[in-house]
Amino acid sequence: MVTFFRLALRRLAIMPVMILGITLLVFVVLQFSPVDPAYNALGDGASAAARAAFAEANGLNDPLPVRYVRFLGQLLSGDLGSTVPPSQPVLDRISIALPLTIQLTALGLVIAIVLALVLGVTGAVFRDRWPDQLTRVLSIAGVAIPSFWLGVLLIQQFALNSPVFPTGGYVNPADSFSGWLRSMALPAFALAVPVAASLARLVRTSMVAELDRDYVRTATGNGLPRHVVVRGVLRNALITPLTVLGVRVGYLLSGAVVIETIFDLPGMGKLILEGVTGGDVALVQGTVLTIAVAFLVVNVVVDLLYLLVNPRIRTV
Repeated sequence: MVTFFRLALRRLAIMPVMILGITLLVFVVLQFSPVDPAYNALGDGASAAARAAFAEANGLNDPLPVRYVRFLGQLLSGDLGSTVPPSQPVLDRISIALPLTIQLTALGLVIAIVLALVLGVTGAVFRDRWPDQLTRVLSIAGVAIPSFWLGVLLIQQFALNSPVFPTGGYVNPADSFSGWLRSMALPAFALAVPVAASLARLVRTSMVAELDRDYVRTATGNGLPRHVVVRGVLRNALITPLTVLGVRVGYLLSGAVVIETIFDLPGMGKLILEGVTGGDVALVQGTVLTIAVAFLVVNVVVDLLYLLVNPRIRTV
């Protein structure tokens, strides 16, 4: 247990350094944007003198290191800047959009894990038989299908041809849980399929490797029920897929940006699109930074879960 806490503290100690690197990367990249903040803030009719005065008053003429230090100070105080007129705090916009993206990502992750376990375990238990061949075909097809294209197909089939689900929009779960589920079902499924397909192949490979081990033969030979053996094997087989789960969650977060646009969901994706099309550097900077930090936190949490489920690594 002492080793686990030492490794966990080591993972957590790296986080501030990585977050600092993320802020530097995002800040530097967006500083080379061709968008003029003074032009966006003052409007089309502003004179050159007014834009120059705005740049001087807001420190836009300061050297890049000075602006970065000032940017870090604003971050530490919880200030992500303001949007272009009509001016709103970026943090307020993110606080409204981020919960929806988290809901979509979480629901997509649940669907992906369920599908991956069903396909992967079925393929391993019925190895080299027709259920295994079927799950392989489904997994390959799922990996090959882009989530945005699948989203369009789902809208056409289940929202237009057969209006079971809405074509888009968002319903707050506090207002109607069933309405929320209907509004999130198609985008979450479209987001989950590629992740589920890739995880299913890992689950099957790990399950097959575990089923060939001596302890499984011994348990089966002693008359242990098949479902008990499979349940025990599954726990050991999930260690390998868990190592890549953090990366897959990152895919879900990034994929949610595109899916939200297709299904007209007011999440982080819509904020990024609004910032890019409107030339709002502060809005793009705040949303990208938030998603990047969320991705980092998820990966650290997955690393800690991996330490918990894999006793062997805690003895290293």
